[in-house]
Amino acid sequence: MLEVQGIHKKILGRVVIDNVSFTVPQGTVFGFLGQNGAGKTTTIKMLVGLNQPNAGSILIDKVAPTHRSVRERIGFMPETPHYYGHLTGLEFLCFCSHLFRYPKTKQACGELLERVGIYEARDLTIADYSKGMKQRLGFAQAIVNDPDYIFLDEPLDGLDPIGRLELKKIILDLKAQGKTVFFNSHILFDMEEICDQIGILHRGSLVYAGAVDAFTHGRSLEEQFVDTITAITKTA
Repeated sequence: MLEVQGIHKKILGRVVIDNVSFTVPQGTVFGFLGQNGAGKTTTIKMLVGLNQPNAGSILIDKVAPTHRSVRERIGFMPETPHYYGHLTGLEFLCFCSHLFRYPKTKQACGELLERVGIYEARDLTIADYSKGMKQRLGFAQAIVNDPDYIFLDEPLDGLDPIGRLELKKIILDLKAQGKTVFFNSHILFDMEEICDQIGILHRGSLVYAGAVDAFTHGRSLEEQFVDTITAITKTA
């Protein structure tokens, strides 16, 4: 279980995250929503241990994400992955695999590239990849260590409809394996399709955390989200 309790974060003296608390049960697909600048990426970096909150706590199965035993069980895809452009997709994935205690074989890395739909490009240099191909490669490296907790920052951005459908299916397959998937996205239709729970962040504060149905009340997630944020903005 992911447990976030009262986290607070300041950057350059400005409050970015203000007393945010929520829990994500194991085996859940959790979607994190919010407008640009709401604090989603800052939060996800704290969840994976890249940044530290100024106050509050983050625990993954009762252990801080900075602990080595937890890091080995985490997969992370940043919003804008950076690559060694001179490497091929297969070389890069094998490199990422060898950062962990139990690296995959070259064949297993190839099978993972096939799973995310870019096996035919395995021997192309990443500099020659399209944005969508790089997104697929970023997804592959996030699960190369077979993690229990997978954190994805805008994983569906830049993908065509087929690519989005394929990665959504992989996310649901990971859930079926008992994995926990936490991801940010602006594509609310996709989130409504695959998420069990959502969290809504607005100007650093958590507006809602819980089941999708309990928030939408029979409306579309997009409609309810827009109306909720608009109402909060008007009363602020």
